[in-house]
Amino acid sequence: MVSKFVRKCFFFCLRLYQRSASWVFQFLNRKLLRAEICSESDRKVLTGEVWEEFCDELKAAGGVVFAPGAPSSTFDRAEGFRYLTRLLRGGLENFLECADVRAPRLCSIANGMRAAPVKLGSDNPDNLYQSATIDARLVYLVTGQLGTVPYVGFGTQSGEYGGSGGRHTVAYLEASQLIYDDEAKSRFRLVLAAEYTPELQLLAPNWLRLKLDPPEAMFVVRETFGNRTGERPMTVSISCWGAPDEVTTELSTTPSSLSTKQLCKALQSTTLMVAGASSMFAKWARDFQQHTNQLPLFDQQRSDQAGGDPNIRYFHSYWTIPDGMALVLTVEPPVPCQSWNFQVNNHWMESLDYRYHKVHTNSVLATPEETKSGAERSCPCFSIVLAHEGEDRRLRRDQTWLSTTGHNCGTMCFRFVFSAGTAPTSDQLPHPRISLVPLTQLISATEPVAARGFQLSE
Repeated sequence: MVSKFVRKCFFFCLRLYQRSASWVFQFLNRKLLRAEICSESDRKVLTGEVWEEFCDELKAAGGVVFAPGAPSSTFDRAEGFRYLTRLLRGGLENFLECADVRAPRLCSIANGMRAAPVKLGSDNPDNLYQSATIDARLVYLVTGQLGTVPYVGFGTQSGEYGGSGGRHTVAYLEASQLIYDDEAKSRFRLVLAAEYTPELQLLAPNWLRLKLDPPEAMFVVRETFGNRTGERPMTVSISCWGAPDEVTTELSTTPSSLSTKQLCKALQSTTLMVAGASSMFAKWARDFQQHTNQLPLFDQQRSDQAGGDPNIRYFHSYWTIPDGMALVLTVEPPVPCQSWNFQVNNHWMESLDYRYHKVHTNSVLATPEETKSGAERSCPCFSIVLAHEGEDRRLRRDQTWLSTTGHNCGTMCFRFVFSAGTAPTSDQLPHPRISLVPLTQLISATEPVAARGFQLSE
């Protein structure tokens, strides 16, 4: 391993060389670097200023790890800095590697199943997220074939990350709303365009609207699994067909050469994502701490503005569990509910590692509570227990146990998923009940949790 002294000397020499080389280049090429000859992005790339700004902004983004409400343990701080590196990796993929609007590519950025996961904003362990950067002034064709995943949704969003007005959903379609090309209702075509002209109606029977102002846009795909081990995701692709007046044949999918303007914008967008997303979700986590170990309904408008699914009702909060205690959640899903899920996150609103630990459940995976003999119940009731590692062996078989994976605190999220137009109003929506319970009381009880008379807080 390189010693600390050698490492310091190596990087000192590199910094010295970089500064002197940049100064010599600017002195010898001062005429070339004049504003009337050289663009701002060209100048930043030629002098290396673009890299210095990128590194300086990344350094400043590290302040979010020390934000108010953030846990101060070495474990949580380490996860916080890892979280920033994940956002950095995802930002570079999204804004630099997969950002050519005339050669779009669907990328799965926020994906905990990757060998190198990227997580943010209470990413759903049941979801496969894919997105493509597009231009609202162009026309795109999406083609695909459904797999066996029970819920699939497609959406268009307007704006760009960090831009004026942020990014919001323009149009959304579920798989159940599509017109299909075969009797099996699996193959589909979908047009993304600002207007659905007669020519485009011949190209595809389905349309998602794009908003022209601003032209920056994104196409998003959500697949929600019931059980990842037994379900097959769909195949889907996107291609650019040019401007509306030139839609005749599919354009080349070869990416264009990188320009200095694209590089500068990509690096700026990446650092803005690292700093902006982490700051926003740090504030969310701090806000959630005001109702720790409770589970209130999250503001739907706030969710939609952050890119949430408009057909989902979210319950966000914060949890903390002392030793010898467990968090018990009981829920009776409403009749029109298509599915539901519950997940545990760390403080940074990253889902815990569901590749190796049981940290979430849903309407397919969870076991309904047993009822007393002869008891009738219109809807099944589910009991979910969140406890520290090692306590699951003593719980009843009709309790769904989730692990904290060594965390003492974090955020959590419960979702009700509805079909389009079927979600009840907020006052009609049943809220999950949650309570902090001594493990001894929980383990010794023989009746189902919901019938046991705990003081369950709304």
